[in-house]
Parts: sequence; structure tokens; C-alpha cells
Amino acid sequence: MEEEKKEEMIPEEEPNEKKEEDNGAEHEKKAPKKNEESKKLRSKLDAAEKKIKELEGAAAENDDRYKRVLAEYDNFRKRSQKEKETVYSDGVSDAVMGLVPVFDNLMYAEKYTGADPDKFAEGVKLIIDSFPAALEKMGVTAFGEPGDTFDPEIHNAVMHVEDDALGEGEIVEILQKGYKYRDRVIRHAMVKVAN
Repeated sequence: MEEEKKEEMIPEEEPNEKKEEDNGAEHEKKAPKKNEESKKLRSKLDAAEKKIKELEGAAAENDDRYKRVLAEYDNFRKRSQKEKETVYSDGVSDAVMGLVPVFDNLMYAEKYTGADPDKFAEGVKLIIDSFPAALEKMGVTAFGEPGDTFDPEIHNAVMHVEDDALGEGEIVEILQKGYKYRDRVIRHAMVKVAN
């Protein structure tokens, strides 16, 4: 009986050995597949790491550009503010320098108020005649003459007169001259207009 038991045990072991051998063959078949999958994953990982490095480099470059543009803008803003302040100051200085000679002449004329009235009037007339030249040097021009056509953009009609001999909208009298700096109206001309 013992022999029978041994024999019985042997056949049982043989299939197990075959299974182990089969498992080894299957394992050998699976191992190359795992190696191939591992290689594919490794190459994908390497490509992803390479792409990450490229994107990090591009991000650093963009960050550097952003910081440079921000600094340039800040410098531009400060420069513009200084220029704005300077331009206004220069404009005021130029205007004052253009008007100071006229004021100086008026101060000089004041000293002679008790002198000959005709000579005083002549001096004041010369001062008044020099004033438009001072304005022209600054780029300011006077406008508004009798006979011009009324333009509400540059004239201010404060009086109207009914006269059939005059054309409609014709300026009859200038009560105050108007002044322009280039195309900008500084003061509208105050006029009397025919209806």
C-alpha cells in the first residue's frame, strides 16, 4: 500500500511540475511584454520631462520679458509725467517772457503820466501796437473783423441789429477781439451781428 501511495503521489506532483514549467514559460513571455511596455513608458516619460524643461524655459523667458516691459512702462510713465510738468512750465515761461516787455513799457509810461498828454497817448499807442507782435511770437493770433461771417464756433453774438443793407449773419461790430492758439480758441470774439 505504501507503494501505491507513493505512485499516487508522484503523478500528482508531475502535473504541478508542469504547471511550474508552464508558469515559467508564461512568465518569460510576459517579461518581454513588460519590458516593452516599460520602455514605451520610459520614452514617454523622457519626452514629457523634455517638454516640461522646454516649457519651464519658455515660462522663464516670458517672465523675464514681462518684468522688462513692466520696468520700461514704469520708466515711460515717469518720463511722461516729468515731460508733462516741464511742458506746462515751459509754456508758462514762454508766455510770461512774451508779455513782460509789454508790461515793462506800461510801467515806463506810468512814470510820465504828468508829462505832455499827447506824448503819453503816443507812447501808450506804441505799447498797444507792440502787443499783437508779442502774441504772434507765442503762436497766438487775433480774429474777428467787421464784415466777417458769424461762426458760433469762434464768435459770441451779444447784440443783433436789423439792417437790410447788411447780409444775414454778417458781423457789424467787434466788441472784443477773439484769440486762437493754433486751432484752439482761447477767447471767443464778442460781436454784434446783423439779422
